[in-house]
Amino acid sequence: MTESNPLAPTPADLETLSRQLGRPVRDVVEIGARCVCGNPLVATTAPRLSNGIPFPTTYYLTHPVITAAVSRLEAGGTMTEMTERLEQDPALAARYRQAHEAYLRTRSEIGERTGIGPVPEINGVSAGGMPSRVKCLHVLVGHSLAAGPGVNPLGDEALAAIAEWWTADQCRCVGAWDTSGHAPNRDLSRHVKTQGLSPAELDAKRAERRTSEGKG
Repeated sequence: MTESNPLAPTPADLETLSRQLGRPVRDVVEIGARCVCGNPLVATTAPRLSNGIPFPTTYYLTHPVITAAVSRLEAGGTMTEMTERLEQDPALAARYRQAHEAYLRTRSEIGERTGIGPVPEINGVSAGGMPSRVKCLHVLVGHSLAAGPGVNPLGDEALAAIAEWWTADQCRCVGAWDTSGHAPNRDLSRHVKTQGLSPAELDAKRAERRTSEGKG
C-alpha cells in the first residue's frame, strides 16, 4: 500500500487477483474489500482504462468462493425476483436509487484520488442494472462489500443469501485458487483482444472470425 492512497494494491495483491481470476488484472487502482486474512475480495477498477475506454463498473468481485455462490443465486432466479420487487416496492426502489447515486459519487472520488479525473462519457451510468433493475448480482455484492452494509440494499440481501458458502467473518481462501507456478500473464479473452478498436476494425475482426469458422 502507498502512503498517498492506503487502498492502492500491492504487487502481491495484483498477483493474487490474477490468480483468483485466472488472467492478468488490468487497471486496478484500489482494493475495494479484503478477506479477514488480508486477501483481496473486490478489485476497484479505474473509471477510464489505460487504453482510454470508459469503464463504469468500479467494483469487480474476484474471490472465487463468493463469485460461485453469487452465481448460484443468479441461476436460481434471484435477479428476476429482485427486479419485480423494485417495481412493486417504492421504498426499496428509492433505497436502490440511492445506492446508484452513491456508486456514482464514489466512482468520481476514485477518479480524483487516483489521478484519472472525470470521465464524462459515463456520467449517470453506474452498473449492475442500477437504478431500476438487477442485471448482475456480482456487481451489487461487490458494491456492498466495498461500501459496507446499508448502502446497497440488494447487494446486502445477496450477501446474506450466500451465508451458507461465505461470510465476512471467516476466511475461505485456502484452496480457492491455484497458488502453484507463475501467476497468469496472458489474457486470451475475446473482449480484451478487441478493446479500443474502431467500429470498422471491429467489423473486420468479426468478418475474419466468421470466415475462420466457415460461416462465410
